[in-house]
Amino acid sequence: MADFPESHVVRVRANEHDAKRIADHLLERFFEGEGAVGAFEASDGSWVAEAHFPDLPDKHAIAAAVTEIKQDASVEYETLAAKDWIAASLEGLKIVRAGRFAIHGSHDRDKIRANEIGVEIEAALAFGTGHHGTTLGCLRALERLARTDKPKRILDVGTGTAVLAIAAARVFKAPVIGTEIDRASVVVAKENVRANRASPYVGLLHTGSLSAPTIAQYAPYDLIFANILLPVLKQLSRPIASLAAPGATVILSGLLPWQALAALTRYRAQGMRLVRRETIENWTTLTLRKL
Repeated sequence: MADFPESHVVRVRANEHDAKRIADHLLERFFEGEGAVGAFEASDGSWVAEAHFPDLPDKHAIAAAVTEIKQDASVEYETLAAKDWIAASLEGLKIVRAGRFAIHGSHDRDKIRANEIGVEIEAALAFGTGHHGTTLGCLRALERLARTDKPKRILDVGTGTAVLAIAAARVFKAPVIGTEIDRASVVVAKENVRANRASPYVGLLHTGSLSAPTIAQYAPYDLIFANILLPVLKQLSRPIASLAAPGATVILSGLLPWQALAALTRYRAQGMRLVRRETIENWTTLTLRKL
């Protein structure tokens, strides 16, 4: 059983404008552009900037950074106890349905309906069980695309558990290349591909670059997924555009609603237009088409 250390959460309550600015400022100051930081609307209508730290942050440094944006802001701290999150997530892991797709664990294998495409994914050291709003948004976008298009070559950037790669391979019976920068995630993804009998279609690469020879070999792609955080999506806008065929569909997620415009602006500059925007559980998915 895995042993996961405690983590630390910093929260600042403010109006929408200040919460977003504080979140951006914390991201730049403490995470060098990438991290578990965001601003969201709470159930009572107020706004919260929130940052998750693996180690207890210097509270004086945090307070100083926050007051640079809002002088009278109150900073809240919470420590999340060490926990085996994999085991905990498996306990409550239910089937997630998105159109014809049914994402499930092995314990629900016998509950998949005859007209569904079952994708078996276990919660593990990789992102993407279908329960997160970003993954579900991508699955819904994939389901809509499958009604009208049949892409012949597919790229899944930051594949995680390979749930999107497997789902696309199952519905289109087309080759899919999945890239992943995290080695542990690649191990998980390979096992999921094998368990779903998708090995004839899905190839996985341990890489953080889109210039690998194997990726170039299969280009251009008719469908590209990129379910990653905004800073990485912005960095990859040009490489993704160069790999996309004319008329290709590009599905982006990993975006908080207020980040969607920044991503859209970057990809429009690369010759793409917005087809659909959908927000699920405070996460936005963009479906784009390359002109």
